[in-house]
Amino acid sequence: MKRTFLTAGLIILLLGLFFAPTTYSVSARDPKILEFNTMVGVPKAYTVAMNVPIRGINGAGLPWIVNGATGELSASGKLEIMVTGLVFDPNDPTVIARDLANKNTITAFEAVVSCRTVDSSGIAAVVNVPTNTFPATTGLASDGGGNVKIEAQLSLPKPCIAPIVFIANSAGAWFAATGD
Repeated sequence: MKRTFLTAGLIILLLGLFFAPTTYSVSARDPKILEFNTMVGVPKAYTVAMNVPIRGINGAGLPWIVNGATGELSASGKLEIMVTGLVFDPNDPTVIARDLANKNTITAFEAVVSCRTVDSSGIAAVVNVPTNTFPATTGLASDGGGNVKIEAQLSLPKPCIAPIVFIANSAGAWFAATGD
């Protein structure tokens, strides 16, 4: 009889644990507002010569390509990016003429997170938040050129609507952006 009560009590306890309502603390979570597995290099149409900035950020002087990119941005502003093979576009005639095809000559990149937001007057606005610079590998993509790892904590505007992440130089010209 004791064994039956003990077994029944154990079953009730286990069922209670299994079916107990779960509560989550919103403050303990840091939701992602953007996660990406690709970026696009700056095409010729967005280079500085064409004068077509995106959210106030000019493209680089020549076209670029990116072989791979992953990253995520959390609501608290934590940004993590891994880029491989960010190099000059090997199919662009100007790049080829300058012997820059598939090469990266930039020693450091930064990220810029661009958010649509609302300013203190209630007017729609764009806020671009840059990171510090991070070392990048130079040389041919086939030799590991154009790689950069960026980890930063940013102060994002609230709200941060439709974020775009750019890889840029310290002067603010972008080489790659989230997209495909």
